[in-house]
Amino acid sequence: MTEKKQKHFLIYPAYPGGNKAISEFISKNLRYPEQAVQNDISGSVHLQYVVTDDGIVESVKLQKGLGYGCDEEAVRVVKLLKFGKVKNRGVRLKTTKKIRINFNKVIQKQELTYILKHKSDEPSKISYTIKI
Repeated sequence: MTEKKQKHFLIYPAYPGGNKAISEFISKNLRYPEQAVQNDISGSVHLQYVVTDDGIVESVKLQKGLGYGCDEEAVRVVKLLKFGKVKNRGVRLKTTKKIRINFNKVIQKQELTYILKHKSDEPSKISYTIKI
């Protein structure tokens, strides 16, 4: 018995480069809101949006937010996304998608400096000084 290949009649708009490219675009264009930095806010914003067959993002809706300017920033970045155009034999198509945008605290790197000192009266002992 031969298996039938499932037919896909509709072609859905896709982001050029796939999900990895979307993640790179968002991380490149996302600005951590100053109000969220001051209040030590981190977490995820969940959005739902519609992509037309022309690849345009519209109707961005907040499903779960963080506040402190993170919600507005997430909506701004999602509206910048440009998907590929598709043609479906005259059928106009709108696709609903969901996305989660993470706002993580940026941790500043700290340097540790070790200074080794020998005491002149006891040369066998070493003391450490750590500067942060």
